[in-house]
Amino acid sequence: MIQRQTSLSKNIIQFCRFLRQKNFTISIEEEALALQALAFIDYSNKDIFRTALKAILCRSHAQLNEFDELFNQYWKELASAVDSKLKSQQQPIVKPTIKDASFKSLKAWLNGNRSEELEEVASYSLYESLSQKNFADVPDDEVDELMRNIKALSRRLAAHINRRYEKDNRINLPDLRRTLRKNMRRGGELLELAFRKPKKNRTKLVVICDVSRSMELYAAFLLQFVYAFQQVYKRVETFAFSTSLQHITQLLKQNDFHAAMRVLSTQNEGWSGGTRIGKSLHAFVKDYAIKYLDKKTIVIIMSDGWDTGDIDLLQQSMETIHNRSKKVIWLNPLAGYSDYQPHVAGMKAALPFINVFAPVHNAESLRSLSKWL
Repeated sequence: MIQRQTSLSKNIIQFCRFLRQKNFTISIEEEALALQALAFIDYSNKDIFRTALKAILCRSHAQLNEFDELFNQYWKELASAVDSKLKSQQQPIVKPTIKDASFKSLKAWLNGNRSEELEEVASYSLYESLSQKNFADVPDDEVDELMRNIKALSRRLAAHINRRYEKDNRINLPDLRRTLRKNMRRGGELLELAFRKPKKNRTKLVVICDVSRSMELYAAFLLQFVYAFQQVYKRVETFAFSTSLQHITQLLKQNDFHAAMRVLSTQNEGWSGGTRIGKSLHAFVKDYAIKYLDKKTIVIIMSDGWDTGDIDLLQQSMETIHNRSKKVIWLNPLAGYSDYQPHVAGMKAALPFINVFAPVHNAESLRSLSKWL
């Protein structure tokens, strides 16, 4: 019987062993390559995930023909397998709530500590992937896997924005799509070639992230996304706030994300404290708006909208940000719940000055950000 493991990585290794039993010749190097590929593909997409493993693990035409059936067999059996982790004791144990466990696991992850305890955990499922799971409900054993997912997703998104092209009448890079379209009327013969060139992307981003107590279960994931994005896309200025605003662009340029988060939590006295959105946005307008905002700037605010401060100040600041920038995107983790309504005073005051209001409660919602940038 196939036993489900504690992470996608372990399940891939077990899948390689399963294929060896079916007379596939798979080396340690190919196992490692399959694991490395996770950083470059959207493994929440079943077809992409299967195709990537197929390209790496198959060595013959016969194996290519067998692979799809074996892939489906393995993951189908895995979905109904018994847990590979069994409790060492049978006495009833009072378990913390999901949010308490998530909070503790995030604290441990940010400090670079990974739990070595054996616990019952859910296996990876292609149909209920980690990218669909609410950040607030992620258990300890899946935090590291999700952070890798977010990091890879963020870099792909940033690279995609950087790689946009536009048509060019001069001989430059061949544009296969336009070439085929132009020659359709000639029966498909390639008599005319179309060319393209890299499009100059002058869009600048300003990201303002709420790290107050009400955002505590989400902030670490969002900052990991911004951190990885900033490594690829250079035209980003990043700010964090709780009771006060902090410019953290240079801090996120450090090579070690955990070290950057530790410094941020010590420098920001209001980290995980109350929320002063109006005061923080007013500070941004007063100190940074002239330098960073223009009609080529997209402002992304990540917050649940809970403001314990001056609502009028929030409204005035949002109006200024909206008027000075190209677009304002507000990402709210609470908007991921089906019954959510923006009834809190801070959110209601900001809404008239928001161009895009969207959820940011899981990795899949972060992927949707590409269509607005």
